[in-house]
Amino acid sequence: MADLNAMMAWTFTEEVPVPSEIKEMLIEGEVAEVAYKTIRDVAVVTNKRFIIADKQGLTGKKVEIYTIPFKSINMYSSENAGRIDFNAEIELWTKAGKFKLNLNKKVDVRKLDKIIAAAIL
Repeated sequence: MADLNAMMAWTFTEEVPVPSEIKEMLIEGEVAEVAYKTIRDVAVVTNKRFIIADKQGLTGKKVEIYTIPFKSINMYSSENAGRIDFNAEIELWTKAGKFKLNLNKKVDVRKLDKIIAAAIL
């Protein structure tokens, strides 16, 4: 289990189709907006939350699922990539702690920014 006293961080590398096993987790009225490949896992952004699958162990058969409900976000910031800094970033301050999303050049930070804003504002 994650230590929530430490800032949790994930890197989103590119947009991918929403996996069927994540679609099965969605509740009534919840819509998957976008999915991103992470280093070894997948993250799905819905109209209600972030769902991040974290494969564990050598085989990756054990999977821990993190859910960050948008209603728990108190504040967030977004930063686009610069000339020297290759990753864009989004930081989320929640009731459980601070989360950081590093976004590869292939990920549209403003698209994700709009999804978050629509959900929490």
